[in-house]
Amino acid sequence: MTILDRSILDLVNTAASGHVVVLTGAGISAESGIPTFRGEEGYWVAGGRNYQPMELATREAFSRDPELVWSWYLYRRGICRAASPNEGHAALVRLESALGDDFTLVTQNVDGLHLRAGQGPTRTFSIHGDIDSMRCFADCTPTPFPIPPEIPIAFARDQALSDAESALLRCPTCHGLGRPHVLWFDEYYDEPRFRFESSLRAVARADLLVVVGTAGATNLPTQMVDLAVGRGACVIALNLDPSPFTKRAAASSRGAAQFGAASVLVPAIVEAILHSRTRGA
Repeated sequence: MTILDRSILDLVNTAASGHVVVLTGAGISAESGIPTFRGEEGYWVAGGRNYQPMELATREAFSRDPELVWSWYLYRRGICRAASPNEGHAALVRLESALGDDFTLVTQNVDGLHLRAGQGPTRTFSIHGDIDSMRCFADCTPTPFPIPPEIPIAFARDQALSDAESALLRCPTCHGLGRPHVLWFDEYYDEPRFRFESSLRAVARADLLVVVGTAGATNLPTQMVDLAVGRGACVIALNLDPSPFTKRAAASSRGAAQFGAASVLVPAIVEAILHSRTRGA
């Protein structure tokens, strides 16, 4: 017996035959042991000062103290690399395998768990970047490149960069300062780095948008949900707690919300989508 609400099953049955877009946020990764960005584990202590993520995740902060910001990101990178994909990630891989080009995944998560689970990179839009990548701070090229393998994966919370590590974290093209390939709070979405237009185009042709584990605090996801609701597409929001997206979905004439763990609800909705498509074939 399915754990999904009847209203969600009805929506799936009306929309699952078309293009399906899934938007994921921190909630799906939290179940793999990655602390949410705004939670207590996001704080950083350096030089006797307690920093909040919003103080460090900015271009201005990096300009002022690049080694401090790099140390924080490398510590978070170690947490991400120690985590493993969960059943929610695995279910979305099954969905892509079955739907092919009728599927698009848009993720706010920089942890790489979707790709490590087996998600196809061409159908996965990492709209906030990738914590395993870096790019030129001076933007000599928009192309990201992998953080050098010589940089330790396990970076201690209070670990400072060595001179050798600082030298490795430079742009290989112009040899200027390198930066984490993430979207900072004082920056904007664009297409070359963060697939802004591609994400909106995917929603513009979607019959079903499934929103998983995100509070709706950033601009592009909000635009995606607004566009889907405005077009009359089906919108299903799955989250542990009420959020602007669960409220928006529940208020839509073709929307619904359900609360629970992503590792439980995502496999359930994937099975419902696949069952509906098989039955309609």
